Amino acid sequence: MMEGSPQLPMAGIPDRNYNAACGRLASHLGISQAAARRKVEIRAAQEGSRDSASREALAQRMLEEAIAAGTDHGTLFSDQLGAVGNDVNFMLED
Repeated sequence: MMEGSPQLPMAGIPDRNYNAACGRLASHLGISQAAARRKVEIRAAQEGSRDSASREALAQRMLEEAIAAGTDHGTLFSDQLGAVGNDVNFMLED
């Protein structure tokens, strides 16, 4: 290490259970795990949650809210992609 250079703290490794909860949320919403983790982190910051256990519980609660809303975004997105391919005006080649 060079003299005088500041030493930055290393980013912590996320908890496996927290990652799994974010992964389930991501699968249900049809988004990446990183995007789901960001959603959880933003809401956790708004609610003042700081520890891994409360963020894991928040991710689970967000998944339950998404399921209760009744919209499966992953299936909806897949259906939309299928509809584009079946559209008579959809051009595969130019």
